[in-house]
Amino acid sequence: MATPVTDEILPSPEVSLASPASSAGQIALEQPPKLKGRQKLLQSLQRMSSSPTLTRRGRSASTGYRRDHKASLSCVSLSSAAYSPCLGNGSSPQVYGGLNPRPATPGCSGASGELEGSNARIRLVGTDTPTASRTVPLPFDLRPTSGVLLEAARTLDFWGDMPQELKMEVFRYLTPREIVRCSAVSKMWNEMCYDGQLWSKVDTAEYYSKIPSDVLIKILTSGGPFVRDLNLRGCIQLKHKWSSDGERISDLCRNLVSFSLEGCIIDKTSIHYFLLRNPRLEYINVSGLKNVTNSAMKIIAQSCPLLETLNISWCNNVNTNGILRVVQSCERLKDLRASEIRGFDKEDITLALFERNTLERLIMSRTDLTDQSLKVLMHGVDPTVDVLTDRPVVPPRRLRHLDMHHCSDITDDGLKSLAYNVPDLEGLQISQCSELTDDAIIDVIRTTPNLSHLELEDLENLSNSVLVELSRFPCARHLEHLNISYCENLGDTGMLQIMKHCPKLRSVEMDNTRVSDLTLMEASFRVRKRGYGDELSKVGLRLVVFDCANVTWAGIKEVLSSNAYIPRARKSISPSAAIVTVTHATSDSDSPMTTTFVTPTSTPSPSSTFPAEIIQLKCFYGWQMTVDEHTKRVLRGDLVAASRLDRKWADYMMATEEAGAAGAGARRRRRRAREAERLYNADEEDDGYGVGGISALGGRRRRAQSGGSCAVM
Repeated sequence: MATPVTDEILPSPEVSLASPASSAGQIALEQPPKLKGRQKLLQSLQRMSSSPTLTRRGRSASTGYRRDHKASLSCVSLSSAAYSPCLGNGSSPQVYGGLNPRPATPGCSGASGELEGSNARIRLVGTDTPTASRTVPLPFDLRPTSGVLLEAARTLDFWGDMPQELKMEVFRYLTPREIVRCSAVSKMWNEMCYDGQLWSKVDTAEYYSKIPSDVLIKILTSGGPFVRDLNLRGCIQLKHKWSSDGERISDLCRNLVSFSLEGCIIDKTSIHYFLLRNPRLEYINVSGLKNVTNSAMKIIAQSCPLLETLNISWCNNVNTNGILRVVQSCERLKDLRASEIRGFDKEDITLALFERNTLERLIMSRTDLTDQSLKVLMHGVDPTVDVLTDRPVVPPRRLRHLDMHHCSDITDDGLKSLAYNVPDLEGLQISQCSELTDDAIIDVIRTTPNLSHLELEDLENLSNSVLVELSRFPCARHLEHLNISYCENLGDTGMLQIMKHCPKLRSVEMDNTRVSDLTLMEASFRVRKRGYGDELSKVGLRLVVFDCANVTWAGIKEVLSSNAYIPRARKSISPSAAIVTVTHATSDSDSPMTTTFVTPTSTPSPSSTFPAEIIQLKCFYGWQMTVDEHTKRVLRGDLVAASRLDRKWADYMMATEEAGAAGAGARRRRRRAREAERLYNADEEDDGYGVGGISALGGRRRRAQSGGSCAVM
């Protein structure tokens, strides 16, 4: 007979875990111990849903791992071992490893899967051995010991990790001299400094005398394929390098667009190498090179079809035969500079230029140009003549700048051919063409409405009629530069009209003419009409009146006073002015009287008003130092100091004139002049300049001698 199962083996559902059984065969159920540390933390974990819609909900307080006595499959096991369900019944909660800090009761049956009471702790399922792992290791990147190493690994090398393109962009902000200096920092910097991307433009005009030949050769060889603009003007240090490195440099520099060797000492072979290996050249400047010959012009004509600018001025071994080949082959030629080139008296070169008709700038100064050659250049050979106007019917020339100064063979007959044929002309230089008169020049300027630069220096036959007509023609609105120096017949009659009707004048040279103070006064008035503003003044008109007998110190003073003049309507109390209020009582009334004094200071304030433009003057050398100092003060905004200097200089000049006058009272006037000079020399208000600082003859301040000085010295 089978032995019945007693009730002492399995606990009754009504038996609470808090009341132990008294029976000897019954397994005593003890109160679970109080948890501590990690086990307490794991005991208080609560279930979190894996649904993404619940992640936005606030987390509630911990209420135990089980809610509503139901289990959830979204719970994440904290054990590294795989878990298995506790019971086949879906209503039974899942139990995971590592949540029960205490092993199951030895007398408990593992197959039953029943919990001892409703408040029983979760027991570990599938791990009955006490040696089972109940800890979960932290990820490697979250461990305290590896965080420091990770932070150190994340430290960036700013310059080392920067892309090469950004490094090159940083170096582009440096000047060539600074780049060469940076090349000595390290080997890596040396490679970057001589990278060809930085040397697409090599212009040595500013540092040609300070860069060694070896460094310049290294720049040209390392950046050769990248170089497009090469300007070696004045690099005479390469004199002995062209024979050894010239072919190698020209072999690397094959993408040149602009090429300048002006002032270099270079052999003929190296020049030919550069011209042969650079078919993309658009700008060539070989001015003043004695090794440039007609053979170089032949190479240019054959190898440089894209040429637009050619400068061969002062190349003594080149004549118009070589230029003719270039003009006939280079269809895009726009700028030809050929000063002191022989052969312009031949009509074949001027006829080629007429047929090409692409030139916008033509410089033929100091050549043997004749009237007939100039006519062929403007009209061609045997042009059709209009019966009504008696003018040749030819396409207008595209010239904008024409330089024929010092061509002594040019007369009125040749110059008149320019009339009605150069409508776009902006600059005309016919200085030192002594045979020219008023008629030819008036015909030209009448038909050139865009004329802005006119050079008429040393034309003895000119009269004021040229200036009067110039002020009436449309070109007066565009005129910016006028040179009439050494035109001894020109004076105020013509220059007053120029000053009145040419509002854009920027430079007027009237050296050794008959102009007087009236012209200077009119120029000062016209410049003041250009307005005032809050910004510092700038030079708006440059006048040259050196060696003009009719210009006196009074006219110079008028210019200086005008430069520092501010209209009373625009004067206002600036923040830098000192305001003094004095209150005093009157005798006939008990009420006090208040008087306010405003004392301006010499320091310019941001709210001050300044002339928009001033006149920069070049005059008699004895007055020039005072004029220059006055201009400096005006340009920096110190109008008070400039006015003080102007006033002192005028007083000094008056005293000097009185002292130098003959007749009665001359001794008294000289004594007064000495006394005035002594007072001015002792006056050092705000600066070390003034009438005593800079005299009318350019002398420096005379200081009183000390009584304790050495007698020998």
